[in-house]
Amino acid sequence: MAHLILTVNTPLQHHHSSCSIHNFVSISSPITHPSIYSRPPPTRSLLSSNNYGTTKNTRLWRSGVSFLQLFSTKSESIKQELLEVIAPLDRGTDATAEQQERVDQIARKLEAVNKIKEPLKSDLLNGKWELLYTTSQSILQTKRPKILRANGKIYQSINVDTLRAQNMETWPFFNQATANLVPLNNKRVAVKFDAFKVFGLIPVKARGSGRGQLEITYLDEELRISRGNEGNLFILRMVVIYVL
Repeated sequence: MAHLILTVNTPLQHHHSSCSIHNFVSISSPITHPSIYSRPPPTRSLLSSNNYGTTKNTRLWRSGVSFLQLFSTKSESIKQELLEVIAPLDRGTDATAEQQERVDQIARKLEAVNKIKEPLKSDLLNGKWELLYTTSQSILQTKRPKILRANGKIYQSINVDTLRAQNMETWPFFNQATANLVPLNNKRVAVKFDAFKVFGLIPVKARGSGRGQLEITYLDEELRISRGNEGNLFILRMVVIYVL
């Protein structure tokens, strides 16, 4: 099931850090070889009705292929634009209000061409994701001195089969949070945190405040976009394909 990057107020905030939830059948048949004595099949005119129908179907098929190629090319172009815009924003920390609006507009364009209509049923969620951009202040902590923020990369591992998620901060705090994911529909999950670790070692019991919801609005082999119940935007990329 699912993905996320979701932030809530947790006991970890007392340690000057934050955690976030960031989820052929081949049929063979004998080949019949015609007898060398059999007559060759009659030649059909290119203008015959059967050939015309075949040509028409071929044109329709090619039109369908061209449409799919155009659709795919469009989504890749939008995705590239999004990645270029967020690249210099330090995971969102350096984004101005205008830049946040620009990112949101491009993200919505990509969401509009999302081909995965039921992301919580997709194996594409399984793996380790890196948080590239967010608007969540619970993660960015821009009001704190930089030394008291999570300055290293932030990851999230998702297992669709077990409906589990794990958030992992790196330098300097190495905090971790794990959560159960409860599907609310094919795109949205309720998130309940059940365990935290400070500095990756010290266990901290989760409290009732560790809850939230997250909707997966775009998913492909490389990128995931989610929106939290408080309106925050999360953009992640796949770094390792595996399950917990």
